[in-house]
Amino acid sequence: MAHGTVVAHGTPSHHSTAVSMLSVKWLWPPAAHPHHPHHPHIPVPAMWAGPRQAPSCIPGHLGVPRLPAVLSAEGVTLSTRCEGIKSPPCCAGVGRWWPDPVPPAMSRRVVRQSKFRHVFGQPVKADQMYEDIRVSKVTCDSSFCAVNPKFVAIIVESGGGGAFIVLPLAKTGRVDKNHPLVTGHTAPVLDIDWCPHNDNVIASASEDTTVMVWQIPDYVPVRNITEPVVTLEGHSKRVSIISWHPTARNVLLSAGCDNLVILWNVGTGEMLLVLDDMHTDLIYNVGWNRNGSLLVTTCKDKKVRVIDPRKQQIIAEKTKPHDGTRPIRAIFVADGKIFTTGFSKMSERQLGLWDLNNFEEPIALQEMDTSNGVLLPFYDADSSIVYLCGKGDSSIRYFEITDEAPYVHYLNTYSSKEPQRGMGFMPKRGLDVSKCEIARFFKLHERKCEPIVMTVPRKSDLFQDDLYPDTPGPEPALEADEWLSGKDAEPILISLRDGYVPIKNRELKVVKKNILDSKPPPGPRRSHSTCDSDFSQPALEEVLEEIRALKEMVQAQEKRISDLENKLCQFTNGTD
Repeated sequence: MAHGTVVAHGTPSHHSTAVSMLSVKWLWPPAAHPHHPHHPHIPVPAMWAGPRQAPSCIPGHLGVPRLPAVLSAEGVTLSTRCEGIKSPPCCAGVGRWWPDPVPPAMSRRVVRQSKFRHVFGQPVKADQMYEDIRVSKVTCDSSFCAVNPKFVAIIVESGGGGAFIVLPLAKTGRVDKNHPLVTGHTAPVLDIDWCPHNDNVIASASEDTTVMVWQIPDYVPVRNITEPVVTLEGHSKRVSIISWHPTARNVLLSAGCDNLVILWNVGTGEMLLVLDDMHTDLIYNVGWNRNGSLLVTTCKDKKVRVIDPRKQQIIAEKTKPHDGTRPIRAIFVADGKIFTTGFSKMSERQLGLWDLNNFEEPIALQEMDTSNGVLLPFYDADSSIVYLCGKGDSSIRYFEITDEAPYVHYLNTYSSKEPQRGMGFMPKRGLDVSKCEIARFFKLHERKCEPIVMTVPRKSDLFQDDLYPDTPGPEPALEADEWLSGKDAEPILISLRDGYVPIKNRELKVVKKNILDSKPPPGPRRSHSTCDSDFSQPALEEVLEEIRALKEMVQAQEKRISDLENKLCQFTNGTD
């Protein structure tokens, strides 16, 4: 054997398995060893035992402890360290000994500190799943599932139109095949979203070009729910995206295949804003920032836009944040940064982090794998963790976003055997704080819904303040009119120290305004009418006068009809 090579974990006489060759300086002199009876001309190698293991015996040295070996920073000197152990007589004056408990090379290796390093995912038991649900097979990149602290809603297969099923969270197990559905759309449902300020109100978007808002009772209804509280009509093609405003009451956003983004006041059923000249192609996704003052959108034209909806201005734009042709997703994260998922030219899935102040270059850009599924990002602002769930994947990857390079830190991956067809994400106020649960997903299979719990391992049963800062509650910070006038407000926060108790059913009241009293929405409007919507005061008074005349005419005709009916009754009675 050549000088300067060492066989790991024993000599050839003791181990005939695979060997590891290292170019190092010998700890023992390369001469005949006095205590090695079997191979007097082969030096005894230094044996690796790990940096903090107890000493054991070197082969051929009865009673002589084996000393843990550590490579020096240069990678050429195999050194030993020993804590309170004297050098064996045969090794006197030979080798190098570390007086410190940890070598300098090991002390320089610093592991990033994070309380979320050991987050792990775990599915619930079989009896806590939702079985026998025919999940929709519509081709759409929607999540197909929406969850809040009271209900889980899932888009399902339905004949003769579109439908979704709403189940109380506690109603686990096998779902009755005759369980009532929410049916009202005449074409498949593409997206659903719970109102953040009322746990009994949910919105649905459909291929039939409409958006419907539903009131869900706390009890399980006997029949299908077929009558929405309000139907919102304004799109000319199918509507694939809906999203509630995070802080303003009754403000709902919808985006359709007509490249329109419309903001609605659900409380009155009217349009607030129409963004119709900003997107040149199909809109992939839309997301609000934390206080609802800005929107981020991704589009088939390979652009990410940041929009001020009230000013109807694009304040930032990035072309090709990812070079691939597959769909891009974008969400707002902490400090106004933008997190994107997309594909490279080689169809590798990527994630990126961007700063609005310098939208040209990414803060971070990482490649992941070569799957085809679009990555759906779910962001938890309280922990600054992004969870990535790909449609057709069988895993959930999660990353922590910090202010330290490389800014997006991989934490772990939850893996399972079956692919996911959709995913629901529980708001923070719906989690079990007594079990250190920081996220809960509702994974859709072909015939069931499986909750997956993300937990931080902690020994204490006490409330963990560092895991649960105050989180957005169910109370809105603004009314729709206040937000439209230019006001912004951060979400109203609540503490989860004593857990969260869902509020009882609050009815959504829709008050239709007089169309003559309402102002047209700011900005250009697409209308099938050719008349001018800007009435002068005399013209308006003339219209009102005509309406009053028509009312008087209708009342006179009603009186005449009533008189004729009375005479007819008298005539009939007289002839009998």
